Amino acid sequence: MERIKVKIINKSHHPLPAYATPGSAGMDVRAFLKEPVVLPPLGRALIPTGLYMQLPHGYECQIRPRSGLALRNGISLVNTPGTVDADYRGEIGVIVINLSNEPFTINDGERICQMVITDYTRVEWEPVEEIDRTERGDGAFGHSGLS
Repeated sequence: MERIKVKIINKSHHPLPAYATPGSAGMDVRAFLKEPVVLPPLGRALIPTGLYMQLPHGYECQIRPRSGLALRNGISLVNTPGTVDADYRGEIGVIVINLSNEPFTINDGERICQMVITDYTRVEWEPVEEIDRTERGDGAFGHSGLS
């Protein structure tokens, strides 16, 4: 497993994002709030984290929902996964949505999402007139049947 150094500024009073277990791919991220945010059903809000980072070139940070919040409370992220690019220097904000039928309160320090740092590949397009055929062809959604 590769390890990289990432420069980070933490303007919150919470611990830095951390892996919960040795096998975790994502690190829990906490809300940095002056006061609680109440999300009504289908409500959404941009939740600050107090985190600013400098990713190495060729890496991105993906912001993903926490499965426990999704299962127990219907809380997810609007743009999942959210992407933090290597050249972004602003505060990391998390767009949270309440998909339940009950209001949900987000408190300061609550673990609201997880972040995964990963490398990526840049595409260089090669315009052509034809692409290779496959057995699947243009079979799209549901092409393989129900079972």
